[in-house]
Amino acid sequence: MDPPEGSPQSSPDAQGSRQRAMDASQGLRQPLMDTPQGSRQPRQQQYQPRRPDSPSGGDGLFNAVVTIFLFVLVVVLLVSSSTTGSSLSILHQVPEGHIGVYWRGGALLEATTDPGFHWKLPLITQFEPIQVTIQTDQVRDIPCGTKGGVMISFDKIEVVNRLRKSYVYQTLHEYGVYYDKTWIYDKIHHEINQFCSAHSLQQVYIDMFDQIDEKVKDSIQADCTRYAPGIEIISVRVTKPNIPVSIKRNFELMEEERTKALIAIEKQKVAEKEAETQKKIALSEADKIAQVSRIQMEQKLMEKNSTKRQEEIENEMYIAREKSQADANFYRVMKEAEANRLKLTPEFLELKFIEAIANNSKIFFGEKVPSMKMECISFIP
Repeated sequence: MDPPEGSPQSSPDAQGSRQRAMDASQGLRQPLMDTPQGSRQPRQQQYQPRRPDSPSGGDGLFNAVVTIFLFVLVVVLLVSSSTTGSSLSILHQVPEGHIGVYWRGGALLEATTDPGFHWKLPLITQFEPIQVTIQTDQVRDIPCGTKGGVMISFDKIEVVNRLRKSYVYQTLHEYGVYYDKTWIYDKIHHEINQFCSAHSLQQVYIDMFDQIDEKVKDSIQADCTRYAPGIEIISVRVTKPNIPVSIKRNFELMEEERTKALIAIEKQKVAEKEAETQKKIALSEADKIAQVSRIQMEQKLMEKNSTKRQEEIENEMYIAREKSQADANFYRVMKEAEANRLKLTPEFLELKFIEAIANNSKIFFGEKVPSMKMECISFIP
């Protein structure tokens, strides 16, 4: 555009330099345009001075920094970690399996909170999450001396325990947040030393090792029930103690000899079992043979009894048949005798006598002829 009236004419180079400076100050890159003479000149724009009430670039950056700082400060005041009790936090989180416990001015408050997000006063109220689910505390490096004066140590003892929710305030009020140090860590040291001092190394390391966990558990639970009823001891797991190398070697040699003796005993038991098995097999075979013989004998006896019974039946049949036949003959003879008795009349006898004489044609020769007396017989030739 044309320069304002009254202004001196400037050269083309001076005008182009001024225009480029104006473009750079406004953050603009102006495109070049072709002049009628064929040279490329920048496009001329009217200069607009900056308004005095518009904010400068430095003021905007300062406002952005202040805004970010305030936002970070609010986040720090509102949000805290779920496992820490920052006194500056307003909003805090109680994780699952825990309850929130609060102190105000160092005094424990009876009010507790359940898992989730909660509010508290910053710098005045302190917060701590207390676990009320089953947890495992590991007590390490527990030295103790046995009854015989041998020093041994337990690398690790695990105590599975739980703090009852209804006793959280009472337990923390009497023993603090680190109640488990008093009733678990220190108590484990005490009970292990008591047990070791009352038993020999043989008993602690071998004979009664399987009873240590139960004895320690019962002892700790008895004291907790008496003084801290909110603590429940579920189980105690004891690892094998560390003993001096020389004594350990002796135990290993004893175990080797005991193992050899057990092997010999087991071999003897195996041999006895084999002999007993052979004996049972022989007895079983003999019993089988005896049973077979008994069965065969019973079979033969049954056959003999069957034959005897058959003969008896045949004899009975024969006797019955002969008896029947004899009875029939006897009946016939009796009937014949009865019939003859009925026929033996005097007339019939006389007839028979006459027939007998008449049929007698015998001739007797001799000096004397025997006389025959005939009584009451008249013979007419």
